[in-house]
Amino acid sequence: MLADNAPKVIAVANQKGGVGKTTTAINLATALAAIGQKVLVLDIDPQGNASTGLGVPRSARKFTSYDVLVNEKPMRDARIDTTVPGLSIIPSDADLSGAELELSNMPRRSYRLRHAMDRFRRDMAEAGDRCDYILIDCPPSLNLLTVNAMTASDSVLVPLQCEFFALEGLSQLLRTIELVRGNLNRDLAIQGVVLTMYDRRNNLSAQVAADVREHFGDKVYKTMIPRNVRVSEAPSFGKPVLLYDINCTGSQAYIGLAKELVKQERKAVREKVPA
Repeated sequence: MLADNAPKVIAVANQKGGVGKTTTAINLATALAAIGQKVLVLDIDPQGNASTGLGVPRSARKFTSYDVLVNEKPMRDARIDTTVPGLSIIPSDADLSGAELELSNMPRRSYRLRHAMDRFRRDMAEAGDRCDYILIDCPPSLNLLTVNAMTASDSVLVPLQCEFFALEGLSQLLRTIELVRGNLNRDLAIQGVVLTMYDRRNNLSAQVAADVREHFGDKVYKTMIPRNVRVSEAPSFGKPVLLYDINCTGSQAYIGLAKELVKQERKAVREKVPA
């Protein structure tokens, strides 16, 4: 947990689809919970795949991230416990697909989620409730929903597929992060880059991984998420892969990533504390 007892808010974002963004959000959240952290997933993707992947049926989504963003519903009222101990979610549904148009006419439209997050932190503190991490699953585009997520977050985690075109769209994402940092959230940082769908049998995967590490150095996590059929199968059963098959290589990779992220955070806290 962070030194000030406030949850660390991380936007999981990449405007390129099919890179393992939602898969990373739900499985990293599950792995963090498995190692003792209290975690909330905030699904702001209108497709609602994170909600489905964590086994939340549409009939159970009484309040969603749409209500939080558009109707100013408190996050605590939209929060649902999952079957994973220590892991809860604020789900999404198709209503969110029209939210961008509605938000565009609202005052301080880029700060809607930040205000909701500030209120949630106050509610948590008053209730003596604990939350260590909030992971925001962003839509696969750089739209107003993603900007809201970045404005409300401490950092951005970028899942990056090990393929030839992986770096093509990354520069656009980094420009957006810089724009948000310059105009909306000066404290926004890059949490790191997670290499996904890594295939050790494929020379191209190794080359892409080497190129990304050359560009971003220690911002790239040592843990790489392998291409694994069990990871792909798990969402159809409404389960994160750690519940579907704890022993598969994908599950073990996400546990490794969770441990690496927590270690990274603890190191950052130590470096902030005056000697």
